[in-house]
Amino acid sequence: MSRVINPNGVGKDRTQLMKSVAIALRELLRRGKPDDASRDLVLYIALSLKAVGEGIDQSVVAWEKRDYWVKADRFRMEWAWAGRMAGELQVALMADDWGRIALLCVKLGEKVGAIKLPQKSRIGTPWDGLWSRMKKGALG
Repeated sequence: MSRVINPNGVGKDRTQLMKSVAIALRELLRRGKPDDASRDLVLYIALSLKAVGEGIDQSVVAWEKRDYWVKADRFRMEWAWAGRMAGELQVALMADDWGRIALLCVKLGEKVGAIKLPQKSRIGTPWDGLWSRMKKGALG
């Protein structure tokens, strides 16, 4: 029997999420002053970074099975910022601390600055209405 290969692995999901974070950050920086659309974008970025952070352990399972502990730990340290920044963004958003959000966005810009983005994105706007859904309790 042959191996079953999942083409939609955690690495591919991480890449797509990071591209969408870069697009959302670019859109957030275009906005003038904070409004509900800005809150949508910040919440989307935070939730995407949280998903990236949660997928890190799953990414290193194969390395750990082969006893590549150093490589797995290095990868975890390299991506540990994602989960931390997601939490910080959510706390700042709930406190309506736009100064802190701006500082975090600068740090995030350094992390996603090397990501190549297409001229025209096919991602759409998955962040539309995210803030209002969260306030209504429709998000998990």
